[in-house]
Amino acid sequence: MADEYSELATPAWIENSALTAPALLGAAAGLLLGDLMHRGARRGVGIALGALGIAALLPFVVGGVTGLVTGPRSKFGVRRNIQRIRDAGIVSSDYDGVDKELREQGVL
Repeated sequence: MADEYSELATPAWIENSALTAPALLGAAAGLLLGDLMHRGARRGVGIALGALGIAALLPFVVGGVTGLVTGPRSKFGVRRNIQRIRDAGIVSSDYDGVDKELREQGVL
C-alpha cells in the first residue's frame, strides 16, 4: 500500500512555473540590458535569440504533428495497431528448433 503513494505526481503549478521561469528571467534581462547595447547589436541579438527560440520549439511541433498523423486515433495509427495484433500470432522460424526440442522432452 505504501508503494502506491511513494511516487507522488508533481502539481501542475510547479511544472508551469518551472517552464515559464526562464522566459520571465530572459525578458527581465532584456529589459534591463536593452539600453546598454547599440541598436544594431540589439537587432542582431534579437533575431538570433528568436531563431534559437523557434529551433527549440520545433521538436515539440514535429512531435505534435507526428502524433496527429500516426497517433492511436488516426487512420495510420489504427492500421498499425491492427497489424501488430495480427502479427502477434505469427511465430518466427527461429523458434522452431526450440519448440521441437521442448515437445520431444514433453514440456509442451
